[in-house]
Amino acid sequence: MKLNELTAPSSLTKSRKRIGRGEGSGTGKTSGRGNKGYHSRSGSKRRSWFEGGQMPLQRRVPKRGFSNARFKKVYQTVSLSSISKLEDEKVDVATLLEKGVIRSAAKPVKILANGEIERAVEVFADAFSATAAAKIEKAGGKAIVA
Repeated sequence: MKLNELTAPSSLTKSRKRIGRGEGSGTGKTSGRGNKGYHSRSGSKRRSWFEGGQMPLQRRVPKRGFSNARFKKVYQTVSLSSISKLEDEKVDVATLLEKGVIRSAAKPVKILANGEIERAVEVFADAFSATAAAKIEKAGGKAIVA
């Protein structure tokens, strides 16, 4: 059995209500929209936050406090295994970008300790995990915060 072969049992599928198909259908003439008014017209939308003209919740609740979330530093992570696959002795942001390991030179890069590294490599990055720096130096390389 594959995920793309899964189907709901026929007892669960219900045929849709066909509206506007004559008076005898039960949903003819106004098609269940009622008479006149904004929502009887085409193009009307019932927005999820609209409360019928009552002062909406997001305006009733006072805005208080402060969040540092918008100042959070988001790193691009690079594992040691991907650095060990590169043939260079000197690995920096430009090299990682050129080889397609990272997507942007504008965002900071952090080296993580996933995988092993056997040869001496000089790695320039914005941050290193403690384990990653230890593994690089144990292999005879240097972990330089640039």
